[in-house]
Parts: sequence; C-alpha cells; structure tokens
Amino acid sequence: VQLQASGGGLVQAGGSLRLSCAASGGTFSRHAMGWFRQATGKERELVAAISRSGANTYYSNSVKGRFTISRDNGKNTVNLQMNVLKPEDTAVYYCAATQELYSGNMVYTQSYSYDYWGQGTQVTVSS
Repeated sequence: VQLQASGGGLVQAGGSLRLSCAASGGTFSRHAMGWFRQATGKERELVAAISRSGANTYYSNSVKGRFTISRDNGKNTVNLQMNVLKPEDTAVYYCAATQELYSGNMVYTQSYSYDYWGQGTQVTVSS
C-alpha cells in the first residue's frame, strides 16, 4: 500500500489543522493505521492509532482530548484532526499502515508493527 500525507502547515498556538493520508493499492480496510510524529532531535513517537474498522482508537497522553483520528474505508483515507495546537506539537507527521490483517480489530502502538509509511508532512506551531 502507498501512503500520501497532506495537510501540514504553519499555525499559531491554539489553532487547528487537519491532516489527511490517502492510501492506494491493497485493501485499505485490512490495514490498521497510525499517525506518528518526529520532532527535530527527538525520537519518532506514536500520536494516534485506529483499528481496521475504526471502532478502536488510541491516543498518546500528550494529545488526548485535542486530537482525533478517524478513517473512511470507502475513500481509503485516515485523518488526524488537531485542535488546540501547542508549540510542542511541531514535528514532521507520518501516517503508517500495518500489514493486511484478516482478523481482529486491534490498535497497534509500536512502530515495528507498521510496515508502510507515508512521506511525512511538516506541522509547525508558532507561539
């Protein structure tokens, strides 16, 4: 599966952005999805994850209550709505997909669970 992330940009603290990730190839509904981010000089971290059907989600403590992950299996997209953005949210954001899954409806919180990665989109939050 190929992933193309978009929607990043420059926003003031307190503002909002919506990231989108379009998938092509494979059967999108068989992949659990995640959004990761990597700030300069820091390790990549999971921001949010969603199960194949969208029924189950996970958020890191740093974004819980501010970010919302969603997916549209009919449109082969996964989105990340980011509200009340903070300067510490500044990073390159990546969408990622697991291998095709044929059972279960889990979320995956470890980067090694993801086999496909998008190219990243820069989010910069000014104070």
